[in-house]
Amino acid sequence: MSSGKINVSVENIFPLIKKFLYSDHEIFLRELISNATDATLKLKHLTSIGEANVAYGDPKIEVKIDKENKKIHIIDQGLGMTSEEVEKYINQIAFSGAEEFLEKYKDSAKDSGVIGHFGLGFYSAFMVASKVELITKSFKDEPAAHWTCDGSPEFTLVPHDKTDRGTEIVLHIAEDSLDFLEESKINGLLSKYNKFMPIPIKFGTRKEKIEQKKGEFVESENKDDVFTEVEVDNIINNPNPAWTKQPSELKDEDYKSFYRELYPMQFEEPLFNIHLNVDYPFNLTGILYFPKLGADLQIQKDKIQLYQNQVYVTDNVEGIVPEFLTMLKGVIDSPDIPLNVSRSYLQADGNVKKIANYITRKVSDKLKSLFNESREEFEKKWNDIKIVLEYGMLSEDKFYEKAGDFMLYPTTDGKFFTLAELKETLAANQTDKDGKLVILYASNKDAQHSYIDIAKERGYEVLLLDSPIVSHLIQKLEADNENVTFARVDADHLDKLITKEETQISKLSDEEKEKLKVVLETIVPKETYTVQLEAMDSKLTPFMITQPEFMRRMKEMSQSGGGGMFGMGNMPEMYNLVVNTNSDLATSILSTENEDTKKALIKQALDLAKLSQGLLKGEDLTSFVKRSFETLR
Repeated sequence: MSSGKINVSVENIFPLIKKFLYSDHEIFLRELISNATDATLKLKHLTSIGEANVAYGDPKIEVKIDKENKKIHIIDQGLGMTSEEVEKYINQIAFSGAEEFLEKYKDSAKDSGVIGHFGLGFYSAFMVASKVELITKSFKDEPAAHWTCDGSPEFTLVPHDKTDRGTEIVLHIAEDSLDFLEESKINGLLSKYNKFMPIPIKFGTRKEKIEQKKGEFVESENKDDVFTEVEVDNIINNPNPAWTKQPSELKDEDYKSFYRELYPMQFEEPLFNIHLNVDYPFNLTGILYFPKLGADLQIQKDKIQLYQNQVYVTDNVEGIVPEFLTMLKGVIDSPDIPLNVSRSYLQADGNVKKIANYITRKVSDKLKSLFNESREEFEKKWNDIKIVLEYGMLSEDKFYEKAGDFMLYPTTDGKFFTLAELKETLAANQTDKDGKLVILYASNKDAQHSYIDIAKERGYEVLLLDSPIVSHLIQKLEADNENVTFARVDADHLDKLITKEETQISKLSDEEKEKLKVVLETIVPKETYTVQLEAMDSKLTPFMITQPEFMRRMKEMSQSGGGGMFGMGNMPEMYNLVVNTNSDLATSILSTENEDTKKALIKQALDLAKLSQGLLKGEDLTSFVKRSFETLR
């Protein structure tokens, strides 16, 4: 038997890096600046523990474009490298200096903010460069080194006369990547990936007006004369974004200001924010904002930005953030989120689920707190946040368990109830013949106005549940509340509630009712309508169309994408025609001898009932309008 170590050949490593390692070539800038940040933060740590006898100062990272010579320079003032360290960290692919540093100083450096992990970031330079130079001077008292490579396994490493501490990387941009020499391109990448890096990043200069000191200007009536224009470093990032601070350090205006920094083209302010801050059993910070959402499930997605130690990773946070919260905006930063080698996408990991559960709990606690502290303000925001909460109740069991404390159910009159309050308020008046509490709701206040009016005439409360997923939510609520049923206000449960009181006595005898029913069924289409005679208050509408709640709900769910499995997509249209036997119209139909007149009365009344339900269309609607004008004439 023999054993040994596999020798990985690097002969073709550079083409592989260029083609496969990173999905976007633009990532090179993020990776190189991350390396420069690590070098600076490592120096900061070593000076703080007394292992580097140099002044840390006020270091920055600089990015420069030399368009004429087709070069990009990335310069840092970090700890630099000796020739031996260049051999060790640059010439051995995938040997991570950051990882070794963290292992060596694991007790004192855990909060140092060092980013690197895989040791491959430096080689992303070859995705855009035909040649790369590295000029570096260590903080130690050793000569500077100059490393050069043209993308082959061959390199040169020679001394250099660089005297200042830090590293400069020079990229000789390849012919197929010359667009990276455009200032606007680099500025855009810096803004996208490095906007909140912890070390200041300089990119060019800008002019700034500063106030002159007394004696440096001549007294003048022109106030602008006291200012002078100077060139200053153009720092493109905010090294101390709001999420890196403690909530106690921030005021409401600070959160709003950071929101505007994240989304400069967003003109509406967020409704409220949730500050995430946890260090056990994983590290995670961030700020989530509830924007005004309305009822459109598709309006938001991919608005939460994921960072790792202030380095932008992605705006696809699926898996980390529960799906129902992906409609929010904001930032999440965690060094414990497992990424693939290019830091481009998430890898499956037990921590991810823990993080998602934590975020769900934190959002639930915040919503409950807002509800308890100021219910009135919470109610004002309800229409702008309800779609997220309803979606959360459907998709996350842990959120559903907590949501009962703050989930609201508004009425058509603008009142708000929790489910527990509804049960208590409606129990005495809205129980059907089977002993179930019937919660009536409207999905469209205008379209169902006549039905709402009928219900309110009887003293019933009607909710306004108008989101596109309400049918699915109702199913879940009914499954967990055995003696509660929801019924749309134009559904057949309304009939049961209207007739539950025995005090309503029909004006018609049983014989007359039977006669009326025969007449109606002769004229009303049997394939679509089931005729029901009910003794109701004479003030209520004579003809009313309702739909069996179960059939209507199944069809609604099918149309919203949740009922296809039930085969309900092509359900026939079936309705109840409820005729009030105490109405004058019922009496008139029964007493009219002329068959044509009787038929016309029934047809007109049926069309009016269909009109109130939005069921009168096409040729039937045209005929109804003509007939109505004929009657007026």
